Amino acid sequence: MLSFDRTHSEYVDELTRYVAIPSVSRDASSQTMHSAARWLAGQLAFADGRVESTAGHPVVRADWLKSPGAPTVLVYGHYDVQPTGDLDEWKTPPFELTVDGDVMRGRGSSDDKGPVYVVLKVAQAFMEQEGQLPLNVKFLFEGEEEIGSPHLPAYLREHADELAADLVISADGAMWRPSEPSLSIASKGLVTLDIEVSGADDDLHSGRFGGTVANPLHALVEILGRLHTPDGRVAAAGYYDGIPELSDARRAEIAAVDFDEERYREGLGVPEVFGEAGYTTLERLWERPTLELNGITAGGKYTVIPHLATGHISCRLVPGQRPERVLQAITEHVLAQRIPGVRVAVRPDEGGVPAYTIPGNHPAIRAAIAALQQVYPGQDVLLAVIAGTLPATALFEEVLGAKTLFFSFSTADEKLHAPNEFMRIARLREGMRRGNSSGGCWPRASTGFSP
Repeated sequence: MLSFDRTHSEYVDELTRYVAIPSVSRDASSQTMHSAARWLAGQLAFADGRVESTAGHPVVRADWLKSPGAPTVLVYGHYDVQPTGDLDEWKTPPFELTVDGDVMRGRGSSDDKGPVYVVLKVAQAFMEQEGQLPLNVKFLFEGEEEIGSPHLPAYLREHADELAADLVISADGAMWRPSEPSLSIASKGLVTLDIEVSGADDDLHSGRFGGTVANPLHALVEILGRLHTPDGRVAAAGYYDGIPELSDARRAEIAAVDFDEERYREGLGVPEVFGEAGYTTLERLWERPTLELNGITAGGKYTVIPHLATGHISCRLVPGQRPERVLQAITEHVLAQRIPGVRVAVRPDEGGVPAYTIPGNHPAIRAAIAALQQVYPGQDVLLAVIAGTLPATALFEEVLGAKTLFFSFSTADEKLHAPNEFMRIARLREGMRRGNSSGGCWPRASTGFSP
């Protein structure tokens, strides 16, 4: 049995150095991103950890292939993080990992530096105490997950033979909630786009020109208001194409999940829940697609008529939807709106991602359940759905022919992507814990996993 003799404070101190690297993939310098990659590679020295170039930010690779006859797993995660958002909303500096009671707060602590750190510590402990890993393990950590993994497809295809594996285990993909262990059997797809409305050549004085020209911001708000019907459905014809009807059996499974809607509402601080009519809150969260306005860029708190207004849109997709068809449906719907005095354009972002699923009876799921039952004795393991998106999952299935098992010890309530992101300190040790027959960060072959 593996033992972990270090104290929580020692783990936190080491993780602090990793979180201190502001590896924001959207705008960090190449030097900063390479610094984070080198930190990871150093932790993987036992498996020839190395930094390799891509057309964008580098990846970190490592390989330990000394277990003949055992399955081979590819452990995936990412070292990049989201921007901080409004610094005034942070209780403490975002890149200074801060212990606050039973949590540690800092950008990347939960997504995905903390969960990746758990993987590193388990692997190191196996090597120190047993001299080997329980499986053949390849490691791939990227630096562009938070911007849609734009350069991962080319890298993966170029190195497909080297990265071939029976299963991918993702350190990304948080458990659903802290009250019980869970595994995710699906994640939603994603497409993002901008709706751009333009008017005059430049911003105009709202007094000198007001009332004589159309205001692009007014027009954008009108277009955005037409994206949904009053009952919460997306109004674009064809948006729901390909989605199968939610079966009575699946609805019964979801209804059986212990879910307190009132507590959910109170925890979010909203006066009431809202969404597509005809579905429960949990059905909407797990089984239905969404279209959300994430922000508007235009003008400001000064007296102008902005010449340009842009709405930033994201759509989370479910099985059956095709990203390209969703974009087509939205584009046709938006351009059909007739608003005088402005020009309207729809600008899709690259890298649409389809939804991902893994069967609930897949051998990897069974092995992971056995592992979690060792860590959380007496607790049932919930099979949940990630309402967010992990772009690499569909790619791994397409290029490597391998399913991805989400196996992370962060939880979805830890303010991922928001100010004051945190991770529960206890989750470090829980993720590193190992029973006699199952590994903490990956299922052992003895739990029943086979390729």
